[in-house]
Amino acid sequence: MCYVYILECSDSTLYTGWTNNLCKRIETHAKGKGAKYTKCRLPVRLVYFEEYEDKISAQKREYSIKQLTRKEKLQLISNQPCKG
Repeated sequence: MCYVYILECSDSTLYTGWTNNLCKRIETHAKGKGAKYTKCRLPVRLVYFEEYEDKISAQKREYSIKQLTRKEKLQLISNQPCKG
């Protein structure tokens, strides 16, 4: 399983990425080793994710989310059904 995710950084900016291990990737970001962008914007908080069967689908979706405006990303986040 692969995941596309959005993190909210301490400065309220949004970071989008993909991974095949969501929990481990979020932990890596939290330790300041996930990405240059998030490293100086700690702490980060997972605000959105989607599941995909394969890497290519996840990467395509990551790209499409990155093309969205901040307003569109916030709308996407607010429309996510409650998990659990």
